[in-house]
Amino acid sequence: MMDLLATVPYYTAYLSQALLNHSVSLTVGSISYYLDPSCFAARGISLNPGLSDRVGKLNLSRTPRRIFKLFEAMLNILVLAVRFLVHCPDVIHVQYLPMLRWSLPFDLWLVRFARVRGAKIILTIHDLLPHDTAELHKTLFKSLYQSVDAIICHSAIVKDRLVAEFGVAPSDISVIPHGPFFYDLPVADPLIHTTAGSPLIVLWQGIVFPYKGVDLLLDAWQQVEASGISAELHIVGTGAPELLDTLHAQVNTLSLQRVMMDFRFISPEELIVRYRSADIVVYPYRAITTSGALATGLALGKAIVASDLPVFRELLLDRENALLVDPADRDQLANALVTLLKDSTMRDRFAARISALDFGDASWRSIAACTAKVYDDVCGLSQRSEEPCR
Repeated sequence: MMDLLATVPYYTAYLSQALLNHSVSLTVGSISYYLDPSCFAARGISLNPGLSDRVGKLNLSRTPRRIFKLFEAMLNILVLAVRFLVHCPDVIHVQYLPMLRWSLPFDLWLVRFARVRGAKIILTIHDLLPHDTAELHKTLFKSLYQSVDAIICHSAIVKDRLVAEFGVAPSDISVIPHGPFFYDLPVADPLIHTTAGSPLIVLWQGIVFPYKGVDLLLDAWQQVEASGISAELHIVGTGAPELLDTLHAQVNTLSLQRVMMDFRFISPEELIVRYRSADIVVYPYRAITTSGALATGLALGKAIVASDLPVFRELLLDRENALLVDPADRDQLANALVTLLKDSTMRDRFAARISALDFGDASWRSIAACTAKVYDDVCGLSQRSEEPCR
């Protein structure tokens, strides 16, 4: 399992744990996640980054940390290349290639070297193209997608795009859903909103990117405040400083009074408390390939307002278990929030139907079985199915 810079640490950790429980012989090639050093160890996973896993454990500011992580990654890649020269794994399951857009994509070179040495390469696509870059890198990623032995994506919609836009053979693609995070942590009492008459809480959580529509949400929230409903919008997560500054400025420009923004790394334990405290979780995305945040909201059985996007429609049904809105229409978003905030019966009904999806341990067991089948397929140990693995 390859996630050399711990780009998607929780996904790598949960999937690796599920595969180990499925009796897959697995080595996780990753450094520690510097913001949550227990991310892997808490799930019984030992890391094998190559040689060094020290930079993330040092108390460094952002720029020095990135520079030293680059040099550490280059050293680890060199050591792994020597190991692959002696003995190469049967399968390398790549989660992310963060260096791919660089002029010296060392991680891609390592994968290509491993393939020459006989390893089968499986790539999980978390983002079809890098966020907010339009078609800039499409040729590069098309070449990557056509060069691996198998692809795992999280949505039939993404599979269709891989075939139509990137020329990938349908038989090389397996659709395996994205699993949930943090559902397995101990249940904690809600942090806020524990007494009758307390404001209702709408939660947005994640890493801020333009495509995630937080600016649209703030525009819509102005109408929610004007409606007189006793509710607060909590925006929790991290992001580039310039994007966060823009959101702070937007709150001031709109004179919003009931918006709480908490921009920092939130521990999994605190994150779960915030989800459990929320009455509604909102996903106002303009576009999406997959969403770990949605998977968490599903696992925790929350009432949801989300953009009406194909990936979301695979799990969410408008007015059945969520409210779906035009991703470009702030008025629709505002109306949906007001409707759900006013109707506790609807919130309870949506939450119960989301909980009935049983998006927890059973999901990861199924994901592990499907992933193990892909490993068998590329090694010629089983006959590949044309049906998506779900």
